[in-house]
Amino acid sequence: MVADFINWAKRNDIPVGPGRGSGAGSVVAWALGITDLDPLQFGLLFERFLNPERVSMPDFDVDFCMDRRDEVIDYVARTYGRDQVSQIITYGTMAAKAVVRDAGRVLGHGYGFVDSIAKLIPNALGISLADALGESDEAAKRPDLVSAELVQRSRDEDEVRELLELARKLEDLVRNAGKHAGGVVIAPGPLTDYSPLYAEQGGGGLVTQFDKDDVEAVGLVKFDFLGLRTLTIIDWTVKAINMR
Repeated sequence: MVADFINWAKRNDIPVGPGRGSGAGSVVAWALGITDLDPLQFGLLFERFLNPERVSMPDFDVDFCMDRRDEVIDYVARTYGRDQVSQIITYGTMAAKAVVRDAGRVLGHGYGFVDSIAKLIPNALGISLADALGESDEAAKRPDLVSAELVQRSRDEDEVRELLELARKLEDLVRNAGKHAGGVVIAPGPLTDYSPLYAEQGGGGLVTQFDKDDVEAVGLVKFDFLGLRTLTIIDWTVKAINMR
């Protein structure tokens, strides 16, 4: 199946990457035209792609020209059935700073006040309000996550304390739905037999309501159709040179 849509793309002059990640270590993938690299010649390790200790299914991350990636997805949908092919949903959650801003807006506080509280939360990846207030195990290990001023204002100001209490109840809840950058599922039967579906406003852009982890948990295989701008630029460059 992977060889089918990759070779279709090549026959239709859609730029395809030579191979990315562990899949490039498979000699079968090279023989089928999935990758353009002979793993024996370059000494690539097959075990990175498949070994007895691997928990998840092996997969190929395939790069396509960014401008024409959707043509490949459309080909797959036409070939294997539009009711069996879909992209995958992503869920955006409310992180520490964002949830403070949202909660402050709902409580009717002015922008300046809410912004000043949100800016007291340190700029650390994955930080939680519990971390910033020094109330988590992670904060005990990493004092740099704790905002002394935020802790003090939470103790001294009722409005700040009320805002943070509400924000902590909402933290990490799903705020919005999006579409996975490259994930596509191809089901053996109608997708509705395996996953609920989500449609964008207007009824278009169907995606699975299961995210990438849940899709694999119910037995579906995820394919990565990655749109790579570098391939697009190389294609433009080659065409421009050949026109001279």
